[in-house]
Amino acid sequence: MAASPRIVSLLASATEIVTALGLEEQLIGISHECDYPRHVLNRPRLSRPRFDPDGLSSDEIDAAVRHALAEHGSVYLIDDEKLAELDPDLVLTQAVCEVCAVPTPGVRQTVAAMGLHAGVVSLDAHTIDDILQSVVQVGLASGAEEAAVRMVRRLRERREAIARAVNGRQRPRVLAIEWLGPPFTPGHWVPEQIIAAGGRCLMGSAGERSRQVAWSDLNGLDPDVLIIMPCGYGLEASRAEADRAAEHLTRVASRAINEGRAFIVDGSSYFNRSGPRVIDGIEILAALLHPGAIDTSTAGMAEVWQPPH
Repeated sequence: MAASPRIVSLLASATEIVTALGLEEQLIGISHECDYPRHVLNRPRLSRPRFDPDGLSSDEIDAAVRHALAEHGSVYLIDDEKLAELDPDLVLTQAVCEVCAVPTPGVRQTVAAMGLHAGVVSLDAHTIDDILQSVVQVGLASGAEEAAVRMVRRLRERREAIARAVNGRQRPRVLAIEWLGPPFTPGHWVPEQIIAAGGRCLMGSAGERSRQVAWSDLNGLDPDVLIIMPCGYGLEASRAEADRAAEHLTRVASRAINEGRAFIVDGSSYFNRSGPRVIDGIEILAALLHPGAIDTSTAGMAEVWQPPH
Protein backbone atom coordinates (compact mmCIF):
# COMPACT_ATOMS: atom_id res chain seq x y z
CA MET A 1 0.00 0.00 0.00
CA ALA A 2 1.34 3.45 -0.92
CA ALA A 3 2.38 5.83 1.88
CA SER A 4 -0.34 8.25 0.75
CA PRO A 5 -2.79 5.94 -0.98
CA ARG A 6 -5.11 7.11 -3.71
CA ILE A 7 -8.57 6.37 -2.34
CA VAL A 8 -11.87 5.50 -4.00
CA SER A 9 -14.91 5.49 -1.73
CA LEU A 10 -17.97 3.54 -2.86
CA LEU A 11 -19.78 4.29 0.40
CA ALA A 12 -21.14 7.68 1.50
CA SER A 13 -20.15 7.15 5.13
CA ALA A 14 -16.61 6.20 4.08
CA THR A 15 -16.36 9.46 2.13
CA GLU A 16 -17.33 11.32 5.29
CA ILE A 17 -14.71 9.42 7.30
CA VAL A 18 -11.98 10.04 4.73
CA THR A 19 -12.62 13.78 4.68
CA ALA A 20 -12.98 14.02 8.47
CA LEU A 21 -9.51 12.46 8.72
CA GLY A 22 -8.11 15.17 6.44
CA LEU A 23 -7.52 12.82 3.49
CA GLU A 24 -9.61 14.64 0.89
CA GLU A 25 -6.57 15.28 -1.35
CA GLN A 26 -6.15 11.50 -1.64
CA LEU A 27 -9.83 10.93 -2.47
CA ILE A 28 -9.97 10.43 -6.24
CA GLY A 29 -13.39 8.82 -6.75
CA ILE A 30 -16.74 8.55 -4.96
CA SER A 31 -20.08 6.76 -5.24
CA HIS A 32 -23.34 7.93 -6.77
CA GLU A 33 -24.85 8.46 -3.31
CA CYS A 34 -22.04 10.56 -1.80
CA ASP A 35 -23.45 14.00 -0.95
CA TYR A 36 -21.30 15.27 1.94
CA PRO A 37 -19.12 17.20 2.44
CA ARG A 38 -19.80 19.44 -0.52
CA HIS A 39 -16.19 20.27 -1.34
CA VAL A 40 -15.40 16.70 -2.45
CA LEU A 41 -18.45 16.18 -4.66
CA ASN A 42 -16.56 17.09 -7.84
CA ARG A 43 -14.76 13.72 -7.80
CA PRO A 44 -15.67 11.17 -10.49
CA ARG A 45 -18.71 9.03 -9.61
CA LEU A 46 -17.98 5.33 -9.98
CA SER A 47 -21.34 3.71 -9.26
CA ARG A 48 -24.98 4.10 -10.18
CA PRO A 49 -28.26 2.30 -9.45
CA ARG A 50 -29.84 0.07 -12.08
CA PHE A 51 -32.97 2.26 -12.01
CA ASP A 52 -33.67 5.98 -11.63
CA PRO A 53 -35.18 6.56 -8.15
CA ASP A 54 -36.09 10.21 -8.79
CA GLY A 55 -39.79 10.84 -8.37
CA LEU A 56 -40.55 7.30 -7.16
CA SER A 57 -42.49 6.64 -3.98
CA SER A 58 -41.04 4.32 -1.34
CA ASP A 59 -43.34 1.53 -2.56
CA GLU A 60 -42.10 2.00 -6.12
CA ILE A 61 -38.46 2.06 -5.02
CA ASP A 62 -39.00 -1.09 -2.98
CA ALA A 63 -40.47 -2.82 -6.04
CA ALA A 64 -37.58 -1.63 -8.26
CA VAL A 65 -35.00 -2.85 -5.75
CA ARG A 66 -36.63 -6.28 -5.50
CA HIS A 67 -36.77 -6.51 -9.31
CA ALA A 68 -33.07 -5.57 -9.68
CA LEU A 69 -32.04 -8.17 -7.11
CA ALA A 70 -34.17 -10.86 -8.74
CA GLU A 71 -33.12 -9.99 -12.29
CA HIS A 72 -29.44 -9.08 -11.82
CA GLY A 73 -28.49 -10.10 -8.28
CA SER A 74 -27.48 -6.53 -7.50
CA VAL A 75 -28.94 -3.03 -7.30
CA TYR A 76 -25.87 -1.10 -8.46
CA LEU A 77 -23.42 -0.95 -11.34
CA ILE A 78 -19.73 -0.06 -11.02
CA ASP A 79 -18.00 1.93 -13.77
CA ASP A 80 -15.15 -0.55 -14.12
CA GLU A 81 -13.41 1.34 -16.92
CA LYS A 82 -13.34 4.56 -14.89
CA LEU A 83 -12.11 2.62 -11.86
CA ALA A 84 -9.28 1.13 -13.91
CA GLU A 85 -8.42 4.56 -15.30
CA LEU A 86 -8.15 6.03 -11.81
CA ASP A 87 -6.09 3.03 -10.63
CA PRO A 88 -6.61 3.54 -6.87
CA ASP A 89 -4.50 2.03 -4.13
CA LEU A 90 -7.44 1.67 -1.75
CA VAL A 91 -11.16 1.06 -2.37
CA LEU A 92 -13.62 1.47 0.51
CA THR A 93 -16.91 -0.43 0.44
CA GLN A 94 -19.31 -2.40 2.67
CA ALA A 95 -21.07 -5.76 3.08
CA VAL A 96 -23.77 -4.73 5.56
CA CYS A 97 -26.59 -4.01 3.11
CA GLU A 98 -26.78 -4.95 -0.57
CA VAL A 99 -29.55 -2.37 -1.03
CA CYS A 100 -27.91 0.65 0.63
CA ALA A 101 -24.59 0.77 -1.24
CA VAL A 102 -22.32 -1.19 -3.57
CA PRO A 103 -21.56 -4.47 -1.72
CA THR A 104 -18.05 -5.80 -1.14
CA PRO A 105 -18.21 -9.01 -3.24
CA GLY A 106 -19.00 -7.10 -6.42
CA VAL A 107 -16.20 -4.63 -5.73
CA ARG A 108 -13.63 -7.39 -5.18
CA GLN A 109 -14.79 -9.08 -8.39
CA THR A 110 -14.44 -5.87 -10.38
CA VAL A 111 -10.99 -5.08 -8.95
CA ALA A 112 -9.79 -8.57 -9.83
CA ALA A 113 -11.38 -8.57 -13.30
CA MET A 114 -9.72 -5.25 -14.18
CA GLY A 115 -6.32 -6.48 -12.97
CA LEU A 116 -6.02 -3.74 -10.35
CA HIS A 117 -3.77 -3.99 -7.32
CA ALA A 118 -5.97 -1.94 -5.04
CA GLY A 119 -6.66 -3.04 -1.50
CA VAL A 120 -10.38 -3.42 -0.78
CA VAL A 121 -11.47 -2.51 2.74
CA SER A 122 -15.01 -3.45 3.77
CA LEU A 123 -16.52 -1.25 6.50
CA ASP A 124 -19.14 -3.57 7.98
CA ALA A 125 -20.68 -1.64 10.88
CA HIS A 126 -23.75 -2.91 12.71
CA THR A 127 -23.42 -0.90 15.94
CA ILE A 128 -22.13 2.49 17.02
CA ASP A 129 -18.91 0.93 18.29
CA ASP A 130 -18.53 -0.77 14.89
CA ILE A 131 -18.84 2.65 13.23
CA LEU A 132 -16.09 4.00 15.46
CA GLN A 133 -14.00 0.95 14.57
CA SER A 134 -14.58 1.76 10.88
CA VAL A 135 -12.90 5.11 11.47
CA VAL A 136 -9.89 3.23 12.86
CA GLN A 137 -9.97 0.83 9.89
CA VAL A 138 -9.78 3.71 7.43
CA GLY A 139 -7.02 5.32 9.48
CA LEU A 140 -4.95 2.14 9.49
CA ALA A 141 -5.47 1.54 5.77
CA SER A 142 -4.60 5.10 4.79
CA GLY A 143 -1.74 5.95 7.12
CA ALA A 144 -3.86 8.26 9.28
CA GLU A 145 -4.08 6.10 12.39
CA GLU A 146 -3.29 8.90 14.87
CA ALA A 147 -5.95 11.18 13.38
CA ALA A 148 -8.43 8.29 13.53
CA VAL A 149 -7.72 7.65 17.21
CA ARG A 150 -8.20 11.36 18.02
CA MET A 151 -11.44 11.45 16.06
CA VAL A 152 -12.85 8.39 17.83
CA ARG A 153 -11.94 9.91 21.19
CA ARG A 154 -13.86 13.09 20.37
CA LEU A 155 -16.90 11.15 19.17
CA ARG A 156 -16.93 9.04 22.34
CA GLU A 157 -16.68 12.19 24.48
CA ARG A 158 -19.70 13.67 22.71
CA ARG A 159 -21.71 10.48 23.26
CA GLU A 160 -20.77 10.48 26.94
CA ALA A 161 -21.82 14.13 27.28
CA ILE A 162 -25.28 13.27 25.92
CA ALA A 163 -25.57 10.37 28.36
CA ARG A 164 -24.84 12.72 31.26
CA ALA A 165 -27.36 15.29 30.00
CA VAL A 166 -30.28 12.82 29.82
CA ASN A 167 -29.33 10.75 32.85
CA GLY A 168 -32.16 10.43 35.36
CA ARG A 169 -34.85 11.75 33.02
CA GLN A 170 -37.93 9.69 32.28
CA ARG A 171 -37.41 7.74 29.06
CA PRO A 172 -40.19 8.25 26.48
CA ARG A 173 -41.34 5.23 24.48
CA VAL A 174 -40.14 5.78 20.90
CA LEU A 175 -41.37 4.23 17.70
CA ALA A 176 -38.97 4.83 14.81
CA ILE A 177 -39.93 3.85 11.26
CA GLU A 178 -37.09 3.46 8.76
CA TRP A 179 -39.17 2.88 5.60
CA LEU A 180 -42.84 3.46 4.89
CA GLY A 181 -43.76 1.43 1.84
CA PRO A 182 -43.74 -1.23 3.21
CA PRO A 183 -42.94 -0.25 6.81
CA PHE A 184 -39.57 -1.25 8.28
CA THR A 185 -38.55 -0.90 11.91
CA PRO A 186 -34.94 0.08 12.54
CA GLY A 187 -31.95 -2.13 13.18
CA HIS A 188 -28.17 -1.85 13.33
CA TRP A 189 -27.18 1.28 15.31
CA VAL A 190 -30.51 3.19 15.26
CA PRO A 191 -31.97 1.49 18.37
CA GLU A 192 -28.70 2.37 20.13
CA GLN A 193 -29.08 5.99 19.06
CA ILE A 194 -32.56 6.09 20.60
CA ILE A 195 -31.35 4.56 23.86
CA ALA A 196 -28.28 6.82 23.98
CA ALA A 197 -30.57 9.84 23.52
CA GLY A 198 -32.61 8.88 26.56
CA GLY A 199 -35.48 6.97 24.94
CA ARG A 200 -36.91 3.46 24.92
CA CYS A 201 -36.97 1.80 21.50
CA LEU A 202 -40.31 0.04 21.03
CA MET A 203 -39.45 -1.86 17.84
CA GLY A 204 -36.05 -2.83 16.47
CA SER A 205 -32.97 -4.49 17.93
CA ALA A 206 -29.46 -3.05 18.07
CA GLY A 207 -26.96 -4.83 15.85
CA GLU A 208 -29.62 -6.65 13.85
CA ARG A 209 -31.03 -5.92 10.41
CA SER A 210 -33.94 -3.54 9.89
CA ARG A 211 -37.11 -5.59 9.75
CA GLN A 212 -40.12 -5.39 7.46
CA VAL A 213 -43.40 -5.38 9.39
CA ALA A 214 -47.07 -4.92 8.63
CA TRP A 215 -48.81 -1.74 9.72
CA SER A 216 -51.04 -3.96 11.86
CA ASP A 217 -47.93 -5.05 13.80
CA LEU A 218 -47.54 -1.47 15.00
CA ASN A 219 -51.14 -0.98 16.11
CA GLY A 220 -51.55 -0.71 19.86
CA LEU A 221 -47.97 0.39 20.58
CA ASP A 222 -49.18 3.94 21.36
CA PRO A 223 -45.69 5.50 21.40
CA ASP A 224 -44.91 8.66 23.32
CA VAL A 225 -42.77 9.80 20.38
CA LEU A 226 -42.87 8.90 16.68
CA ILE A 227 -39.71 9.33 14.59
CA ILE A 228 -40.08 9.04 10.81
CA MET A 229 -36.67 8.40 9.20
CA PRO A 230 -36.94 6.82 5.73
CA CYS A 231 -33.60 5.35 4.70
CA GLY A 232 -31.69 7.59 2.31
CA TYR A 233 -34.19 10.45 2.53
CA GLY A 234 -33.59 14.05 3.56
CA LEU A 235 -36.09 16.16 5.45
CA GLU A 236 -38.25 17.24 2.51
CA ALA A 237 -38.50 13.76 1.01
CA SER A 238 -39.27 12.30 4.44
CA ARG A 239 -42.13 14.76 4.82
CA ALA A 240 -43.58 13.75 1.45
CA GLU A 241 -43.39 10.07 2.36
CA ALA A 242 -44.97 10.69 5.76
CA ASP A 243 -47.78 12.61 4.10
CA ARG A 244 -48.43 9.66 1.75
CA ALA A 245 -48.60 7.29 4.73
CA ALA A 246 -50.57 9.69 6.94
CA GLU A 247 -53.53 7.38 7.41
CA HIS A 248 -51.33 4.53 8.66
CA LEU A 249 -49.19 6.78 10.85
CA THR A 250 -52.24 8.41 12.42
CA ARG A 251 -53.68 5.03 13.30
CA VAL A 252 -50.37 3.86 14.80
CA ALA A 253 -49.34 6.98 16.75
CA SER A 254 -52.36 9.26 17.16
CA ARG A 255 -51.44 10.41 20.68
CA ALA A 256 -47.86 11.33 19.74
CA ILE A 257 -49.15 13.22 16.71
CA ASN A 258 -51.83 15.07 18.69
CA GLU A 259 -49.27 16.05 21.34
CA GLY A 260 -46.83 17.40 18.74
CA ARG A 261 -44.33 14.62 19.39
CA ALA A 262 -44.23 13.12 15.92
CA PHE A 263 -41.11 14.13 14.01
CA ILE A 264 -39.59 13.73 10.58
CA VAL A 265 -35.79 13.71 10.50
CA ASP A 266 -33.01 13.83 7.93
CA GLY A 267 -32.41 10.10 8.03
CA SER A 268 -29.89 10.06 5.20
CA SER A 269 -27.46 12.36 6.99
CA TYR A 270 -27.80 11.41 10.64
CA PHE A 271 -29.39 7.98 11.08
CA ASN A 272 -29.11 5.65 8.08
CA ARG A 273 -25.42 6.25 7.39
CA SER A 274 -22.61 4.42 9.22
CA GLY A 275 -20.38 7.47 9.58
CA PRO A 276 -19.34 10.00 12.22
CA ARG A 277 -22.61 11.94 12.00
CA VAL A 278 -24.41 9.17 13.91
CA ILE A 279 -23.32 11.11 16.99
CA ASP A 280 -25.08 14.18 15.59
CA GLY A 281 -28.10 11.91 15.25
CA ILE A 282 -27.99 11.07 18.96
CA GLU A 283 -27.80 14.78 19.77
CA ILE A 284 -30.79 15.47 17.52
CA LEU A 285 -32.83 12.74 19.18
CA ALA A 286 -31.86 13.92 22.66
CA ALA A 287 -33.06 17.42 21.78
CA LEU A 288 -36.39 16.01 20.50
CA LEU A 289 -36.96 13.58 23.37
CA HIS A 290 -35.72 15.86 26.15
CA PRO A 291 -36.15 19.52 25.15
CA GLY A 292 -33.65 21.71 26.96
CA ALA A 293 -31.40 18.85 28.04
CA ILE A 294 -28.66 19.69 25.53
CA ASP A 295 -27.77 22.83 23.62
CA THR A 296 -28.42 21.52 20.11
CA SER A 297 -30.48 23.09 17.35
CA THR A 298 -32.48 20.68 15.18
CA ALA A 299 -33.26 23.27 12.50
CA GLY A 300 -32.93 21.70 9.06
CA MET A 301 -32.39 18.29 10.65
CA ALA A 302 -35.78 17.51 12.21
CA GLU A 303 -39.21 19.04 12.50
CA VAL A 304 -42.64 18.28 13.91
CA TRP A 305 -44.87 16.35 11.51
CA GLN A 306 -48.63 16.72 11.31
CA PRO A 307 -50.89 14.89 8.83
CA PRO A 308 -51.90 17.08 5.88
CA HIS A 309 -55.42 18.49 6.07
